[in-house]
Amino acid sequence: MITVLLITIILLAISFAGFAITILIKKNGKFPELHLGKNEDLKKRGIGCATSQDKMEQAKAKRSHQFKQLTLLDKEVNSL
Repeated sequence: MITVLLITIILLAISFAGFAITILIKKNGKFPELHLGKNEDLKKRGIGCATSQDKMEQAKAKRSHQFKQLTLLDKEVNSL
């Protein structure tokens, strides 16, 4: 049990050391941006973050008053 714990701690220490070395060796010292909204190639193709696109569409719908406060009964009556 203790040997497994020690091996795990050693492997984690090696991986953190690898990350630290990667940051020191890289030109800007930063990891690449992985967020879809900041990726220039995806922007050129018109692909964006699903969460951001959803927020924009909800705001657009709210401005155009597409959201109505209907109850389930009102929806049923309108569909008849």
